[in-house]
Amino acid sequence: MPLYKVKVKWGKETFNDVEVDTDEIPMVFKAQLFALTGVQPDRQKVMLKGSTLKDEEWGNIKLKDGLMMLMMGSKEEDVPKEPVQKTVFMEDLTENELASALDLPPGLTNLGNTCYMNATVQCLRTVPELRESLKNFQRDFKADRTITSSQSITLGLYDLYDRMDSTSSEIPPLGLLQILHLAFPRFAEKSEQGVYMQQDANECWTEIVRMLQQKLPAFKDENSSESKASTSFTSFIDQYFGGTLDVVLKCNEADSELETYSKESFLQLSCFISQDVKYMHSGLKLRMQETITKNSPSLNRDAQYTKTSKISRLPAYLTIQFVRFFYKEKESINAKILKDIKFTMGLDVYDLCSTELQQKLTPMRTKFKEIEDKKLLEAQDIKKSKRPIKENLSEIKTRKEPYSFEDDIGSNNSGYYELQAVLTHRGRSSSSGHYVAWIKKEGDNWLKCDDETVSMVTSEEILKLSGGGDWHCAYVLLYGPRVLEVELSEEEMEVTPLES
Repeated sequence: MPLYKVKVKWGKETFNDVEVDTDEIPMVFKAQLFALTGVQPDRQKVMLKGSTLKDEEWGNIKLKDGLMMLMMGSKEEDVPKEPVQKTVFMEDLTENELASALDLPPGLTNLGNTCYMNATVQCLRTVPELRESLKNFQRDFKADRTITSSQSITLGLYDLYDRMDSTSSEIPPLGLLQILHLAFPRFAEKSEQGVYMQQDANECWTEIVRMLQQKLPAFKDENSSESKASTSFTSFIDQYFGGTLDVVLKCNEADSELETYSKESFLQLSCFISQDVKYMHSGLKLRMQETITKNSPSLNRDAQYTKTSKISRLPAYLTIQFVRFFYKEKESINAKILKDIKFTMGLDVYDLCSTELQQKLTPMRTKFKEIEDKKLLEAQDIKKSKRPIKENLSEIKTRKEPYSFEDDIGSNNSGYYELQAVLTHRGRSSSSGHYVAWIKKEGDNWLKCDDETVSMVTSEEILKLSGGGDWHCAYVLLYGPRVLEVELSEEEMEVTPLES
């Protein structure tokens, strides 16, 4: 009986003195290898000097004692099972399928130089309270009311946002565009070729917000007593986008003339750009102290005044416009200032506020500092002790502190903001070029909304929008409130099982 003892190499393992009886069919030998390795015979590939062993016959394979044979194959439990649903790779997806998979918002079709409107719509959509206010307005709307321009634009924006919430596919915003053209005929101007002319995106932003200001009612805090609710806003826009300035006017040419005090409302702050301005904060400060010319009652003529402004009420959402365009009479165009003006992801406007408001902001700012100091100490402790960071940090239960004062819904109670949308312009004048919206998704992830094309970008790319060349330049920035998250105490967790 031809009986041999061979070696079998399988992966990193080698089995010595494995008996082979060539009077038996090779399947018997494979069954023996199965007992040693756990690899099913039909998964085995046994080779000797380039020849593969068959199941039923030995063929031309010649064996001898001590011969090394190679076996390939995996145990059944080591082999991944075929997925029930076939794997689809990202490069094989259509644009709509990719947008759905990545949870991207739908793009908006450019209907002929309408990027200014598309970018505005995408930026404003990042305000959750605005979307809620639009839904409430639609529910309260009665068909027998007289339809005005503000009514039409408010309902048109609600309808567009409602459609954007229900799909990831590209949407042509034809309805809102037609309403905008009816309300503001200048946006319907056409070139000699019959194509809609490019418009200023900030003018579109301003007009849409102004229409919403007329129709969206203010939010009411059901949990606040009438005595605490000292604010008297009638408009949602004034509540969440509107701020107040304390203004002092001092005549530079008549020391005896008394200073005058007044208040001004704003829906945007302007960042003035001059030769000395390199940072947005510096441009905002220029807006807060400027020289103007007006009639002096004591001198009975025009005189120069120093106008000093301090913010006495901060809105939850702060809109900042970079004053990048100026009118050139010779060319009759709004020419663009391309200068690089740096802005930040986080914004602190404490130094722009009045003394009274600064005092009101201090308690919440102190809470922010306490939390930051605690995190810093914990990080230092972990570094010194060399102990691992807790794996269950994501399971820590927290609650979000209100970002508004108790008696002023829609305000900002800390002076801290976080950037959530940037509207940029690429080109040399406001009536040409191209507008794009860049909106924050989560963490370091942002979205570039270039009309119908929506793509992922990082915060690093956002900071490159500061200007300085022909690339996209920040034109309008939208900052939202920085929200403080506080870890729940054991007592709070027992009473209120909130999610983190």
